[in-house]
Amino acid sequence: MSLQLGQIAPDFEQDSSAGKIRFHQYLGNSWGILFSHPKDFTPVCTTELGEVARLKPEWDKRNVKPIGLSVDTGKNHHEWAIDIEETQGQRLNFPVLADHDHKVSDLYEMIHPAADPNITVRSVFIIDPNKKIRLIMTYPPATGRNFAEILRVVDALQLTDAYKVATPVNWTDGQDVIIVPSLADEEAKKQFPEGFKTLKPYLRIVKQPKLPHT
Repeated sequence: MSLQLGQIAPDFEQDSSAGKIRFHQYLGNSWGILFSHPKDFTPVCTTELGEVARLKPEWDKRNVKPIGLSVDTGKNHHEWAIDIEETQGQRLNFPVLADHDHKVSDLYEMIHPAADPNITVRSVFIIDPNKKIRLIMTYPPATGRNFAEILRVVDALQLTDAYKVATPVNWTDGQDVIIVPSLADEEAKKQFPEGFKTLKPYLRIVKQPKLPHT
């Protein structure tokens, strides 16, 4: 059965560059980003892991724990980390799962046989503190991810969890948002006393409330 939004992310125990990890226990009360890489010592992955490490202050601010995965051994991960620091100017500061037995990649359906039966595609799972899957994205092996977009989605999820709003197309932090249709006008006036603009009964624009982490 395919993984779906809203279901509990499967738990697992697996070796990593930081030792053995029990996934749910590792996340604790944090958000999590589980993302896979085709294999170690590959060019696109090297740039991605460097970027995720560089973004540590942003992950920390949002209470997010990133965790990578590659279908290689822990020994390879440690050797690859040297290359990442040398070429990207950034030391790894988060665990990378050593999924050489494909235990986690099979559990999370990260291997697509039609693409390549031996390596993982670039899967991304955003998981909330209740261990529910909130976003699933899949990139082909040769296409690097945009982690600014992943940060944007985390902001949107945390904002819409905290307030009865939704984020419009291309929204970024600080821009106006939409009041959810399930909130009646009278209640919306109480929750947003500064007022809102009604374009249609189902489309009400309001100034963005403060993000929980700001």
